[in-house]
Amino acid sequence: MISGDSRPRLAAKARLRFDRKSSRYMLLYPERGLVLNPTAADVLQRCTGDRTVDSIVEELALKYGHQTPDVEQEVKGFLQKMADRGLVQAAL
Repeated sequence: MISGDSRPRLAAKARLRFDRKSSRYMLLYPERGLVLNPTAADVLQRCTGDRTVDSIVEELALKYGHQTPDVEQEVKGFLQKMADRGLVQAAL
């Protein structure tokens, strides 16, 4: 379960790559890949295991100029979906 004090990181099988041809980030994993929108790429770029979800939310709220509770809901929801797919791991 993704919480504010979790420290998310990409799963060992997942790689974040920038595709020069499409000028977009992709999340690659065995036999598949996801094309990411800029916001999703911003979230996953911060998933290094060093930052907490709360600190990621604060950074993105400042970057995009949105209210923290709105950003928090979106980030936690996105990270939970990625965790459910086995693409993000959350350590405390």
